[in-house]
Formats: sequence, structure tokens, C-alpha cells
Amino acid sequence: MTERYRWMDDETEALEKLAFDFFSKEATPNEERYRAQHHVDRDLWTKAGELGLLCASIPEEYGGGGGTFAHEAALVYGQMRAQASSFGGQVHSAIIAHYLNGCGTEAQKQEWLPKMATGEVVTAIAMTEPGTGSDLQAIRTTAIKDGDEYVINGSKTFITNGLLCDLVVVVAKTDPAEGAKGISLLLVETDRQGFERGRNLEKVGQHGLDTCELFFDDVRVPAGNLLSGVEGQGFASLMEQLPQERLILSVSGVANMHVIMEETLRYTKERQAFGKELFGFQNTRFELAECDTLVSVTQCYLDECIMKHLDGALDYKDASKIKWWSTEQQNVVADRCLQLFGGYGYMTEYPISRQWTDARVQKIYGGTNEIMKELISRFL
Repeated sequence: MTERYRWMDDETEALEKLAFDFFSKEATPNEERYRAQHHVDRDLWTKAGELGLLCASIPEEYGGGGGTFAHEAALVYGQMRAQASSFGGQVHSAIIAHYLNGCGTEAQKQEWLPKMATGEVVTAIAMTEPGTGSDLQAIRTTAIKDGDEYVINGSKTFITNGLLCDLVVVVAKTDPAEGAKGISLLLVETDRQGFERGRNLEKVGQHGLDTCELFFDDVRVPAGNLLSGVEGQGFASLMEQLPQERLILSVSGVANMHVIMEETLRYTKERQAFGKELFGFQNTRFELAECDTLVSVTQCYLDECIMKHLDGALDYKDASKIKWWSTEQQNVVADRCLQLFGGYGYMTEYPISRQWTDARVQKIYGGTNEIMKELISRFL
């Protein structure tokens, strides 16, 4: 890392380096294979857990690192700097672990968080359905109480970590007649009868990050698997956790913008055209000057949002603003930098091509950027 951001200290800076070193050694050399098989090796999770790279911001009493969101952000910067994009640790640690820590019962936290921190248990969260996207109130998956159990029926799609996960946080309706008030979150172990994984989905980008369909056919779970232990709290829990989810997506986006700039600067200073290096052309310098400005401006706003979040002051408006802005600029910078690579930028062996395709989904998942603007407009 070439600079130290406002939210960093000696500890988080050391953690970023630890993550960079780990992923550079354990993941980056295998990225081609991960992309070909559409998932990382399962033991990468336990290796990351052994080094304390999972659940860094979960309290130590539950096996976590006892850190803050700044620790999660540092891990993402280290991973992205190593160009090891196939590992789904940020979804597992910065998003799902906080559903359990923030909304779970004491028994649920004691049962699952230590196993998540070691990588023994890999997690996914199942929100999106084939017939619904960002409209969570329209989900059709149900979890109907039957004695001391819930019976879950439905299907989910586009689920990150879906192929390797051992535990899924399922968004379902415990009372289909109540709309948002009838939504609950349930913990579903993937070895339960009636649970099936669908195909590992073929995506435009992020080929090494496993993403698949999940099916629930009369899956029975104990009533104790209801997150928080109270029905109808699911939508409120989602709204409480979504700002951090959108912020971690922004961290990933900005971290990748830095990598894109570094790769493009290196290439344009090495590549020759018409008897001189590409960087010697005014158009190249102007393009990179504009891209570098976008990176700096976006980093500044991200720093402000992280500082607010560390103070417990990040609201829906700012989380939505940084999510749409950072992911939009990530795509702008990736596209303009790819152009400077010429035909080589369109070849998959060049990292810029993967940065370009991987960036596109950032404007879609975690709530589309159109939804982000709709949310922002409600505060105007």
C-alpha cells in the first residue's frame, strides 16, 4: 500500500500487508484455476481462518479478531492488491457474520461465529429469487411454523459462496400475508434433507467466485434456527445491516480502482508505439490524469464514510451515495484504462480485462445503483 488512509493505524496497516502476503502466496497463483473451476479450493478458507483473516471485526469472545470495520476494509485492500478476487471472504466476514453478531441469539452466536472465524463453516446469505431482484418485499420463499420446526420452501439465485457454503442465512416469509412485516431470517445448514444446490452459474465476470442457485423443498429446521428468535424481524435486520454491506462493496470498488491505475501506469510506461512510450502521448497522460483524479476523489469520500461508520453515524443516504458513486467510477476507470491497453486489453491474460468484466456486477448487486438513487432521493 502506497499511502495510509484516515481510518488506518499501525495495526490495520499491518493487517493489510498480512492479507496481501497471504493472498499473493496462496490465491493469486491459482486464480486461473479458480476461474476455470468457478470456485476457490475449500482449504483456502481454513488457511485464511488460521491466520485470523476471517471475522476480523467480530468480538473475541465469539472467536473473532475483536477489531472494527477498518480491519475488514484493510483485509479487502490487501486481497484486491494481490488481485485475488475469487475469495468470498468479505461476504462471509463483513456481511453475514454481522447478521449473526447483530441479530442472532446468544446461542446462535456461540454455535456459529467461532466456526466461521476458523473457516470450518463457510456461509452465504440467500436474498435474491428468480422472480425478484432488489425488491425484497416480493420474495416468495416461505418458512411456515409446524410445531417446533419451520418448513422452508422456495428457491434463491445469484448466491455468492452458494457452492461451498455450510450454512445459509435464508430470507423467507414466516407470514406471507404481512408483506415486509412477515419477513424473517432463518439459519439453514446445507446438509438438511430437502436442500439442494443448483448449477454454478456462468457469469460475465468474477468467474472464480462461486455463485449458484439454491433450492428448498420442505426443508425442516428447528425453531431455534430463527435468527433473533422473533418472527417478522427479518426486514428490519436487513435494513440495519445493508449500509455495511454497501460500504464493503465500495471498499472493494475503490481498492480495485487503485490496482487498475497501477497496472495501467506500468503498461503505458513500458509499451512502445510510433517510436515512443504510450505515456509520452498527451491523450494517454490526460486520460490517466482524469482517472487518477476520480480515484482520489472517490477514496476521499470513502474515507469519510468509513470514519462515519466507525463512529456509528453512517446513514442510509451516505451508504447509498458511496455505493453507487464508487462502483460507477470503478467501471469508468476500468473502461478508460482498458482502452489504453488497446487490443491487449481485450485479451484475458491481461489483468485489466478481468478488472473490466469483474467490475460490471458492482453496479447491480447489493442493491442496484438505480435503487441507491431512489433511496437517496427520499432524503432530499
